[in-house]
Amino acid sequence: MKFDRIEAFLNRIVGFFRRLFCSLKNRLSSLRAFIKAKKTALHIESFGYYYTRFLRKSRLCRKIRWFYKNKFKPFWAGFNLLNSIFHRTACLLRLVHLYRAADFFDGAMQEKSGINRHVFYRYLLKELFLYFFVAFLFFFFIFFVNQILLVIQKILEKKVPLWDVIRLMTYALPSIIAQSAPFATLVGFLMCLGRLVSENEILIFRASGQSYKTILLPVIFLGGAISVGSFFVNDYLLPLGTIKYNSLYRSILSSNPSVELEPNSVKKTVDKTLVIGNVTNDQVSDLIFFDTGTDEQQRIIIAGKSVVKKSKDPGVLMTLDMNDATVLLFDRARRGNYDVLSSQGMNLNIFESSISSTSSRVSPREMTSYDLHKKIKEMETSGEFTQKKLNSYKLEYNKKFSLPFGSIFFAFLALPLALLFGKHNGQTIGLIIGIVICVLYWTMMILGQIFGNRGGLNGFAVMWAPNLAITLAGGIFYIKLIGK
Repeated sequence: MKFDRIEAFLNRIVGFFRRLFCSLKNRLSSLRAFIKAKKTALHIESFGYYYTRFLRKSRLCRKIRWFYKNKFKPFWAGFNLLNSIFHRTACLLRLVHLYRAADFFDGAMQEKSGINRHVFYRYLLKELFLYFFVAFLFFFFIFFVNQILLVIQKILEKKVPLWDVIRLMTYALPSIIAQSAPFATLVGFLMCLGRLVSENEILIFRASGQSYKTILLPVIFLGGAISVGSFFVNDYLLPLGTIKYNSLYRSILSSNPSVELEPNSVKKTVDKTLVIGNVTNDQVSDLIFFDTGTDEQQRIIIAGKSVVKKSKDPGVLMTLDMNDATVLLFDRARRGNYDVLSSQGMNLNIFESSISSTSSRVSPREMTSYDLHKKIKEMETSGEFTQKKLNSYKLEYNKKFSLPFGSIFFAFLALPLALLFGKHNGQTIGLIIGIVICVLYWTMMILGQIFGNRGGLNGFAVMWAPNLAITLAGGIFYIKLIGK
């Protein structure tokens, strides 16, 4: 019993102090120190005596032992926490006249036949989470290599400090996590359920009289939990990481402007285009700059060799010191007339907003869903913004919900697909089908963003269309599964 263990523990403590006292008595040469140690041992011995006399043999102690042995121990042996929670929930639902919901929670309790659903729930949740974790690492690696390492390689070639590169990679992780979680849910669940079907574990469970709803409940529950976690990452950590990433990237550009200048590349913005030739350290050759001035005149600036210099002016990313520069000025109204200017040297300021996507203004990606909702309401009230810009904010707002909560829809689709097509080689079939569906889903998301930004389609419709398609497909397969 627990009280016997406590008594033995106290006895060991008393014995320990007694041995300590004996060793100190032999080593201490001072009589005063010896007397103090002896008093300490006497106090410990008296504590043990009073414990034995008043606590162990007291009436209260005997009542506690009796209650533990005859009341608490039998109750705890037959106690089922989930059954108790479901039963209390069903009682509360009946008080508010929600009888159908109360019957559902009563049906989720352990049955009189002895079949404990909760053991199956724990087993299935553990297996689902294990396969989800493996699939998450798979997709995380793919997105990490695709989005991060290619950017990091360009930065490392410009001799940027390694610590700054590690910080950039860290700040970009929330974006990868938010993208990987829904796809990992589908692939992981398909592989897990496919394995259970191939090894006839689902057949055994069905043979015990359980319905597909019993299997669907833990699948949907874990999918919902993954969606909530993914939404937190997408709504809070992603804007925070994006802000930190852009801030650090701007500081890297200000200290080393040549990071943004890729050799033999073209940088395009709304009304500016920069054609870059060879880049060697801070020197650029064959540079062409297309621009439209404030007077609506088109101009082309050509330079044979240029030197990239840092700029101390706010908002200016870099200054190009051009040698043998030539400027062509065109008038839109009269394109046959143009002016030509040539000079041995010229300085051209390149602003952050002209060449880098990480400008100082706050983008929709850097806002939470609450901030985006407020911003959209302000834009609709003021009417000072274009419909294209307003639609870009609505797209990002709906994406913050549609992408993370896609895990629930994927979980709903995974169950009928695995049970219908996973009878033979369920893990392999689940992996193949899951990857194909993920590619189609990602394609629909990308096309939705393109048509939403360029075509002005409704942001809610294009962002939630993939989830709606997944839901319809899952419903069709589930009805087919029940009919089979």
